[in-house]
Amino acid sequence: MAADAEAERLPEEGLALWLTDWKVSTSSRWRGRHLVASIGSSVAGQLDFFLHPDGQAVKVAMLRVHPDFQRRGLATVLMDALYAAHPTAWINHGFRTESGARWWNGYREPAPQRNVHNRPPAEWAAYFDAVDVALDKAHNAHQNRYYGLDGHREAVYRYGERLETEAALHAAAYRPVPLVRVDPGAQPLHGAARLVLPPEVHEYVHDRAQDPHARASALLEHLGHGNLPREAYWNTTRQAAFGDAHHEDLFDRQPPKGLLTHVVVTLAPLPAPALPAARLLATSVEFEHQGDLAVDVAGLAWRQADRPYLTHHVDFAPHVAAAIAPARAQQASAAYRARYDEAGFRRAAATGGGRPFADRAAQIQAMAERLLRGQAARAWTPRSSSAPAQTAVPQPPATGQGPQGPGRRA
Repeated sequence: MAADAEAERLPEEGLALWLTDWKVSTSSRWRGRHLVASIGSSVAGQLDFFLHPDGQAVKVAMLRVHPDFQRRGLATVLMDALYAAHPTAWINHGFRTESGARWWNGYREPAPQRNVHNRPPAEWAAYFDAVDVALDKAHNAHQNRYYGLDGHREAVYRYGERLETEAALHAAAYRPVPLVRVDPGAQPLHGAARLVLPPEVHEYVHDRAQDPHARASALLEHLGHGNLPREAYWNTTRQAAFGDAHHEDLFDRQPPKGLLTHVVVTLAPLPAPALPAARLLATSVEFEHQGDLAVDVAGLAWRQADRPYLTHHVDFAPHVAAAIAPARAQQASAAYRARYDEAGFRRAAATGGGRPFADRAAQIQAMAERLLRGQAARAWTPRSSSAPAQTAVPQPPATGQGPQGPGRRA
């Protein structure tokens, strides 16, 4: 664990903390989490940890602070926030690097009684391997002696047993958690894309006065029905997908120019015969199949990146036929090429067929109702001139085909 040393304090204004999923390897049985600190638009520090499925144990993996923000108390803010976010959980800090040991020497732990290094193994051995914890403690004790640090040694519990004896005493208490993986055929999945929309499209899709289904259809047309993001993790919750988009914003070294829109596409459960090769995690899926994947879009949610408190959401009934783009155009299936062009947009034949406008029924119905209401209003409104009254019907802007190809996002 690496961190900063304490010196001048951080300014309270402009500091934001954000908790999100950490997409860890398929072998991990605990949920990975990031606690990210940002100042302005810069990532200042990050605390990575694993959370037990029952929420009652935490293992710290790494604590680091960007050099530009060190010696300002940020490591303390992050660690205190971890304790506050999990107020009843055991905390396992693991082993510390030199910088971590020096920082820990000056850190005031808010709840030392929940630190497994300070309590006998019998209390927490169901969550952590007692021998592994003892090895970490021995490493930290060596660091403290080598660098002449106290390291809060009086709070650390002394086992008084040899490691071999300790293993025999507490090995049976450890309870490994079962491996849990997402089943793409059993639940909806949510994936995020980050888009810089043309000004007229941006204004239209974020205008809450306009019909939401029409705005969602315009947004999906702009993204491309055959151009759903390949790089996305497909999550079990919509909020996690929005979190992925925000995570990309924070760590994007070349932020896009213009106002960003975060779009979350919700897929209906995938039928078993259609499931491709995938990397299955505890709360998300990453499709590894290099070709295209036909899916049904069950809904769309979107919001401006800088206004996350205003989220638009539409459910599609019936679902809209779409596809996750192939990794390369030449890897597209014959069915994909027949329906979508090389940029992932629907061909003219795909928008018609035997059921014209089937996926725009709600939009057409809403427009018809507006026309009827306008017609009734004109019938009862006195006219001061012989010129017929006109009722303007808002129309979505032309979305056009953007420069992005299959699997690419603006």
